[in-house]
Amino acid sequence: MDETLRTSGGAGPGSGSGPMAGNVPEYSVSEISGAIRRTLEGNFGRVRVRGEITEFKRYPSGHLYFSLKDEGGKIAGVVWRGSVSRLGLAPENGLEIIATGKVSSYGERSSYQLIVERMEYAGEGALLARIERLRLKLAAEGLFDAARKRALPFLPDVIGIVTSAQGAVLHDIRTTVARRFPRRLLVWPVAVQGEGAAGQVAAAIAGFDAIDGRGAVPRPDVLIVARGGGSLEDLMAFNDEAVLRAVDACRIPLISAVGHETDTTLIDFVSDRRAPTPTAAAEMAVPARAELVADLAHRAARLTSGLARLTQTARLRLDRTAARMPDLPSLLATARMRVDDRGERLDRALPGLIERRRAALLATGRMMPSPLLLTGPGRARLDLVASHLLSGLRQALRDRRARTDRARLSPAPLAAMVRERRAHLNGLAGRLESLSPMAVLERGYVLVRDPSGVAVTRAADVRPGSRLELTFADGVTEVRAVRADSSQGQLDL
Repeated sequence: MDETLRTSGGAGPGSGSGPMAGNVPEYSVSEISGAIRRTLEGNFGRVRVRGEITEFKRYPSGHLYFSLKDEGGKIAGVVWRGSVSRLGLAPENGLEIIATGKVSSYGERSSYQLIVERMEYAGEGALLARIERLRLKLAAEGLFDAARKRALPFLPDVIGIVTSAQGAVLHDIRTTVARRFPRRLLVWPVAVQGEGAAGQVAAAIAGFDAIDGRGAVPRPDVLIVARGGGSLEDLMAFNDEAVLRAVDACRIPLISAVGHETDTTLIDFVSDRRAPTPTAAAEMAVPARAELVADLAHRAARLTSGLARLTQTARLRLDRTAARMPDLPSLLATARMRVDDRGERLDRALPGLIERRRAALLATGRMMPSPLLLTGPGRARLDLVASHLLSGLRQALRDRRARTDRARLSPAPLAAMVRERRAHLNGLAGRLESLSPMAVLERGYVLVRDPSGVAVTRAADVRPGSRLELTFADGVTEVRAVRADSSQGQLDL
């Protein structure tokens, strides 16, 4: 710190600054802060600090502020906006990391901080804990449910591949598809590890799903997301939540083939099928053409053999049935002879039958009595009954006429009936008079009607200026309404 020291030019014995003023150096605040900063940066340089992220904040300026802590202490950290894209992971509270950067001081607050340029997970334990938390979260949302899995097409026309453009993975998939059953391949090259890999993989999956197939680029029938083996950190892009959400939202059946057979990432749980290797993913995507041809040949041979066997069996059954059947021509000749014989016998028997029926009818007619002999007694009885009926009618008519003559000779019953009818009529007239509206008008009431003759019974039905007819006991008068108050029941005419 000797280069930062500055002695006071006026200090010395008798300067008035005290007895020790000439021996103690004097500094400004800026000098002290600068000296501390140069000391920190010069002695530490670039460092790697391991700790747990706490108090994480992302400011609108793009800078990231946080603290790193362990069991014995805590240090402030900052990531400038230009370094955020090169960090290597997305920081969050509770994440144990190893931060690479340099130690510096902030003179305005007399504090020191770690300026971080890169972050990495602090060992596999921290990575596995982070993966487990994400797995439990997505499992609770149902992203791993078997009901969400889509079936793979039997023979896709177009296969979409999301993988790195370099490396053996793409070559293995291409050669496997070409060997088994050549199909059209659409490759979306992405980074499969490192900074930004997760975002590229998620964007590729969403991009394939957004193809509608109506343009020059066909829509894939199945997707393969693949990469080779690697460490847990190398495979972290396929444990990223953005990638898993994109796989869940994709409407195209998707096969995941990440890492070697023993590697497991969260994309394997969300995808529709999981393949242990990229080569196995290609084998899942397309069937083996040679196997299909062989299977078709085998089925064709079985079908041909079965048809031949059925034809032979049917021919044998037909021959046995034909052998048991009688001689049809001889049967027809016998039947024809029988019909001719029956026809000849019928021609001879029909005239004889008619003649016998006629003879029997004539014999029956000769044995029947005369019609006049049969109807004579009945006619005599009918005449006797008619004579008795006519005599009875005449006697009844004479009795009726006698009763009528006796009733005419006595007017008393008629007068009594007339009095009874008159009394009943007077009673009805009284009741009618009591119900007559004219009787009500005689007591001082008035009948109000509109010009159409309809009775007006409420003041609310009358509008100012309306013409009304008032019927009194002795006549009718026309008036015009001036004011109608329905709330008070008043009407001014």
